[in-house]
Amino acid sequence: MATDEGTTVRVDSWIWSVRLTKTRSLAAAACKAGHVRVNGDRVKPAQTVKVGDEVRVRVDGYERIVVVKRIVRKRVGPPVAAECLTDNSPPRPPRDDLMVPQRDRGTGRPTKRDRRLLEQFREH
Repeated sequence: MATDEGTTVRVDSWIWSVRLTKTRSLAAAACKAGHVRVNGDRVKPAQTVKVGDEVRVRVDGYERIVVVKRIVRKRVGPPVAAECLTDNSPPRPPRDDLMVPQRDRGTGRPTKRDRRLLEQFREH
């Protein structure tokens, strides 16, 4: 296991190592898009994190709030990843709230207005 206590590591690498994102490129893209904050500030992928930092990551429309307990440079298994962070995230909303409205069968192709409403609904 590649851990270095007391040192720093890139935020995109740490997010990927503790399994908050599936790939490191997705972690870097989330940083570039402004979906990652360290101690309340937006960060670039090369920003470093250290033990005690609060990291907020928005993945799939849900914000994860974690505190760094241990620095990890390489991807580790789920049990070890759970030891590297303290999860302070609020509970996820029930699946019923995440449901996309269904169109009635046979109503035809959605109008431009209908498509805009669906896109607006999916963004929030």
